[in-house]
Amino acid sequence: MELLQKITTGLKAATEASVALLALAVVLQILFGPTAAFFPVDVVGNVLALAANLGSHGIVGLVAILVLVLLFNRK
Repeated sequence: MELLQKITTGLKAATEASVALLALAVVLQILFGPTAAFFPVDVVGNVLALAANLGSHGIVGLVAILVLVLLFNRK
């Protein structure tokens, strides 16, 4: 059981770090534009495409978004 607790704690930390990096990438793209040499990925475009893709699937997309929001907001 202790091993499962350590794995869960590590996954939570990795998820929080990933969300923080995503937020930083969005801010950098807003400040410097999508063609910044030091960050050549279109993060905002990818997030918008993901949201559009989930939204185009109707209620299944809404449920998926709800599940993701609930997972990220758990404390």
